[in-house]
Amino acid sequence: MITRGGPVSTGDDVLPPALALAFAPLHKRAFGTAVGAAAGLAFLVLTLVHVLAHPRGALPLELLGEYFYGYQVSWAGAFIALAWGLAVGFVAGWFFAFCRNLALAISIFVSRTRGELDSTRDFLDHI
Repeated sequence: MITRGGPVSTGDDVLPPALALAFAPLHKRAFGTAVGAAAGLAFLVLTLVHVLAHPRGALPLELLGEYFYGYQVSWAGAFIALAWGLAVGFVAGWFFAFCRNLALAISIFVSRTRGELDSTRDFLDHI
């Protein structure tokens, strides 16, 4: 739970807002949508620049046709690249957010478990 202004309570502990924001999970669908939109627009603009300007020594964009079915360096190919960029970028962004959230959850679990074990290490000494 992230609030603005004051410290955030997570049960027993209180985290400063900046730290709570740093450890907040990424929203997978939103991150995937953002990466997909950026990738799709990048492919669209790159293809349109090649169609309109025909730059010398440019990247061999024809090779994208090997990965994106139906892609050609043309007006229609620019919109096919947009669609493929949206799809591939969404999947890549979603997967990145999923892996980041999983790694963060595992590291928090390990740290918390180590802390609990350290605090109860001398339990039998007090009996």
